[in-house]
Amino acid sequence: MNCEDGKTYDEPGSCPVCNMDLEPMEIDESASSMKYFTQYSSKPEQLEAGKEAVMSFTPKIEGDEAAAVPLELVHEKKMHLILVSDDLSWFDHIHPEYQATGNYDIKALAKGASFAKGRGLNETRFEAGGKYWAFADFKPSGGLNQVNKIELNIAGTPAKAVKYSQAKMISAVDGYTLTLETGHTGNGLVSGVQQHIPISIQQGGKAVDPASFENYLGEKAHLVLIEVENKEYVHTHPSATGGKLDVHTTFAKPGTYRGWLQFQTNGVVHTADFVVKVAEGQHNAEEHSDHQGH
Repeated sequence: MNCEDGKTYDEPGSCPVCNMDLEPMEIDESASSMKYFTQYSSKPEQLEAGKEAVMSFTPKIEGDEAAAVPLELVHEKKMHLILVSDDLSWFDHIHPEYQATGNYDIKALAKGASFAKGRGLNETRFEAGGKYWAFADFKPSGGLNQVNKIELNIAGTPAKAVKYSQAKMISAVDGYTLTLETGHTGNGLVSGVQQHIPISIQQGGKAVDPASFENYLGEKAHLVLIEVENKEYVHTHPSATGGKLDVHTTFAKPGTYRGWLQFQTNGVVHTADFVVKVAEGQHNAEEHSDHQGH
């Protein structure tokens, strides 16, 4: 069974992560049993902050590395790449371009270089050196969704590290104010069970219905959450319900999560940032950890 987000489960019902109704699907048993990883390379081999480079991400099958790995379109793209600094103070969500050699490439721009028109969906820029993480999110044809985490080390002077210890439930961006409403749960967010998080939006002091947002990559909004210590990864898609964005997801592990919610109006993508605290729940959610991609 699967939901529209591409998450897959063994039993009928609703998705515990995004709350969508599950539908029967055909899975290639041989493909679903394969183990995948993402091979990373770059030119030049050592990336440097503020310098131009090409970064390549190639899906591979463990034990059959020479085999081609065709990918399915998920939210209008074959690969979603989430880039973050190690302290999670910097975030980028881009989409590598497929190459005839089987790899998916992005461009790291030099300092001062302009992004292509429309932001450059396969372009990024590292302004500071240090450790970064790339999350390659993709779905092999006939297989299950994959999220591969890759460590990146960028030469150059690192930025001053930021520590996120306090919750941030209200975010202001481009004239919008977004509020994560978790007070209704009584004890806040916990791991291991499905969490329901409404998000209210205002502009100029007036409520905004997210149903009026333009579709961005096939959804009204995209929400990425990454835990600050162990880098546990969640990518879900809130629905526009009752004049608010409605998040349904499950946190596999407790901790402090830095979050980025993206939505689009008038052709502009807005990114609101949050910090949420997730306490230890009574149930073990390890079984959900493989379903936290698209």
